[in-house]
Amino acid sequence: MTEPIESREEPEVKIKPPDSGAEFNAVEDVIYRRRSVRFFKNKQVPEYLVRRLLETARFAPSSGNAQPWKFIVIQDRKMIEEMTADVVAFCKFCCRFIDYVDRWNPLKEMYAKLMQRLLNNLLHPIPFAALKLIAEQKLGLWHGAQTVIIMLTDSRGPGDPAVDVGIAGENLVLAAHSYGLGTCWVSFCTPLKMMPKWRKRLGIRYPYKMVTSVALGYPRGNPDGYVPRETTAIDWFSEDRTFKVVY
Repeated sequence: MTEPIESREEPEVKIKPPDSGAEFNAVEDVIYRRRSVRFFKNKQVPEYLVRRLLETARFAPSSGNAQPWKFIVIQDRKMIEEMTADVVAFCKFCCRFIDYVDRWNPLKEMYAKLMQRLLNNLLHPIPFAALKLIAEQKLGLWHGAQTVIIMLTDSRGPGDPAVDVGIAGENLVLAAHSYGLGTCWVSFCTPLKMMPKWRKRLGIRYPYKMVTSVALGYPRGNPDGYVPRETTAIDWFSEDRTFKVVY
């Protein structure tokens, strides 16, 4: 069992900002090198490592330090396969009624566009494309990961609890990368929250709601390295001028 951080003697740490043009420090290096992993080895993550990762998530900032989250760790392969099968069935059901590109059934496209206006985030073309691939079993759900961490939010939390859960999850995936592990955010787990069977088996009761999940495991190959990202303009207001910066 991981020793609680509160009981450890705090070392004296002297931290200073890097000089202009300095090399990336260890934290920056982990952030820039982390990649979403969709191919995992058939090897289980030890319990002590999972506990360490959950401890990094627990120390994430949250509104009022309310820590409005709960984590469910699943390392039962049959259970993961059963959850996957139920999500695949759900995706197949959805694709019977909505489709952006079904040239043989224009009503599906009309209905998809209507629903997209009502559920613009859930039915954005990007996740919808993934939904179709999952339904056709061309895309895995947790990609063969031996550990799945489901993240719940406490609906009573102050501010925006879902944001706080996301911050906690980011702590977890960055720490996992620093251990040589791979992760992938998988929010397509959320159909499970609509199924009484899984709410009961996972013990999900008010005030908790399923938000997302993380696939965790040992990556195949070496999905690590700097990949260029699109630049965006940032509005910058200082005391003497206003300008845009493009990173």
